[in-house]
Amino acid sequence: MAYRETSRVRERKQATRTNILTNALALLNEVGFGGLQMATLAQRCSVATGTLYRYFPSKEDLCTAVFEHATEIEIAQVQQHLEAPETSADGLPAADRIADALTTFAKRALRAPVTAWALIAEPVEPAVVAARLRYRERYAGLFAQAIQQGIRDKTLPPQDSALSSRALVGAIAEALIGPLAHKSEFDPNQAITNSVRFCLQAITASSYTDSDTKG
Repeated sequence: MAYRETSRVRERKQATRTNILTNALALLNEVGFGGLQMATLAQRCSVATGTLYRYFPSKEDLCTAVFEHATEIEIAQVQQHLEAPETSADGLPAADRIADALTTFAKRALRAPVTAWALIAEPVEPAVVAARLRYRERYAGLFAQAIQQGIRDKTLPPQDSALSSRALVGAIAEALIGPLAHKSEFDPNQAITNSVRFCLQAITASSYTDSDTKG
């Protein structure tokens, strides 16, 4: 008879995996992906190093899982600010919700700069790079929905919501690189204000026509 895993065994495995990811995220906040070592993590988790490899066959697999775990937390925060009833009369206008989401994202990044740098800009293995791209699309999808709602209720001008949302995600990430890499040179509050203002100007400004770009 083939072995069938019991619910208790599944729960224990899930608890071990959660413990590994929780400790890995805490370690990431101290040393980034470059300093995340399997032996150090095993010690923090109070497990053998071999146990880590049973759950994550390689360090690249572990880093990808940690990236996904950390980014899911950040996406939930952004989503909370962007979601609202269909009519702006029952909630904040789309531009205000987008501003709140961008501000929350930036503030959380600057409060945990090592983790934010790791998630946004640290050189990483190909699997983590691929995860970065997937999650940028997740972020963009959330912003696109808010922009589309703003267009429908006429609180935002007509625009390509897919293009605008990707531009927002790219702009806020790039705007944070300087403050994250050179913290002493930036006033964090001003950096957040300037970054969010730039993003909001981009989606609320009047559209250019072909004639506007010709001398």
